[in-house]
Amino acid sequence: MSNSKVEKKRFEILLEASSSVSAGLNLTELLMAVSIVLRKYIHHDFAGMSLFDEESGMFRLLALESPPEYLEEGDLIPLEGTPDGLAFKTRQAVWRDCLDPNEFPSPTVKKAFDAGMRSGCAVPLVSRDKLLGVLGVASNRESSITKDDAEVLQLIANQVAGAVDNALQFAEIERLKNQLAREKLYLEEELQSEYNFAEIIGRSPALKKVLHHIETVAPTDSCVFLIGETGTGKELFSRAIHNLSRRRDRTLVKLNCAAIPTGLLESELFGHEKGAFTGAVTTRVGRFELAHRGTLLLDEIGDIPLELQPKLLRVLQEREFERLGSSRTVSTDVRLIAATNCNLREMVDEKRFRSDLYYRLSVFPIEIPSLRERREDIPLLAGYFTQKHARRMSKRIESIPRESIETLAVYDFPGNVRELENIIERAVILTRGTKLEIPLTELQNFDRPVTDNGARVNNFLADVERNHIAEVLKDVGGRIAGKGGAAEILGLPASTLRHRMKKFGLLD
Repeated sequence: MSNSKVEKKRFEILLEASSSVSAGLNLTELLMAVSIVLRKYIHHDFAGMSLFDEESGMFRLLALESPPEYLEEGDLIPLEGTPDGLAFKTRQAVWRDCLDPNEFPSPTVKKAFDAGMRSGCAVPLVSRDKLLGVLGVASNRESSITKDDAEVLQLIANQVAGAVDNALQFAEIERLKNQLAREKLYLEEELQSEYNFAEIIGRSPALKKVLHHIETVAPTDSCVFLIGETGTGKELFSRAIHNLSRRRDRTLVKLNCAAIPTGLLESELFGHEKGAFTGAVTTRVGRFELAHRGTLLLDEIGDIPLELQPKLLRVLQEREFERLGSSRTVSTDVRLIAATNCNLREMVDEKRFRSDLYYRLSVFPIEIPSLRERREDIPLLAGYFTQKHARRMSKRIESIPRESIETLAVYDFPGNVRELENIIERAVILTRGTKLEIPLTELQNFDRPVTDNGARVNNFLADVERNHIAEVLKDVGGRIAGKGGAAEILGLPASTLRHRMKKFGLLD
């Protein structure tokens, strides 16, 4: 063929390729359009496009036309020992008119040779100096693909690369939009949840110990295991861990394993494909996928059935899973926080919980104290909840009677902080004036009159008051009166504050 005819043919190829790839941003449609162009100008039996997958460090195949039986769309192809890998690394066309599996020792090349592939070419896809992947063709006949074909393929690849780059960026934008939409919906649901503190309240030694542990482990990506009774605020502490971590800009996703029917729990964790089971009318993203690059809280993890525990162990160890009804492996980067009010050690001994999963979860256990172990915090929590619910109900409540605080201070609180909040919320509803009216007689399990414990309660409350005054004085640098002084903050006359400071030994 004369040079003028060659140039004319190449011009026609470029024109048609340019027209095909500029049609839109849909990657599937782009691949179909490229396939039509390739078929017209290069005699081949298989054509494929592979894009570099950063997570695996391999190519992911996007089949173009007539894929052989040993390859499927989405397959991973290694860079080492393949013509595609050589073209990608050198940024040059790799053309062989007689394929030699000894030159390219990858199992993928051996499969191709055994399937009858005898010649082929791979060219890099480069856009704005960024390597995207490779475009390749292969034939069942030796010398079927010529050097001229390799040059033509590179011309087409140059046209395709820009469109592929745009399509990938468009797909990433759509993925991020969908991710944000899912996270927004999830967060809106969370804001409506019944139990959601704004902050951690308290100054007790038991609480400070927990906060120290949280501060230590939060910057790491290690699994955290929260152990505590119902109502101690395990979700609140998990939020503190997430907010102090490097993942704080992503979502904290939660799942109460006890609240999901056993048959649906796997789908909730890992998602499912459309038609995976009766009722699966659409594809659904699971919590591990939703929490990608964020944090996942699995509450009541002791309720996960034994048959599902190996799958959970796998995703923790290998960071990958498959949706129900799919064979495609999904990679995930999730920081796990597990929580329970059960004794998992006993469950392991009773063969109701896998020991290997237990040890994987117990990398950094934190015991959340019950409210009985942090009674010093009860007055502060009562005041906080009073103001929280009073604002919500547009009520003005200025004080809590001493008798109420004394009663709360010696109550056992089997429901812990959650029970205290419920008591205070009910009291706010019942209150008609500015003084909180707590229905003390309704407290369950409180069978000892306050007068029998008068000395113990008074000593306890005195310690609480003394510590509170000392904390405020420390915050204001010891200033008692005046603007911003301790008296103003505590809502007391300066003379009254000085009297109490002398009583507690805080003033000579």
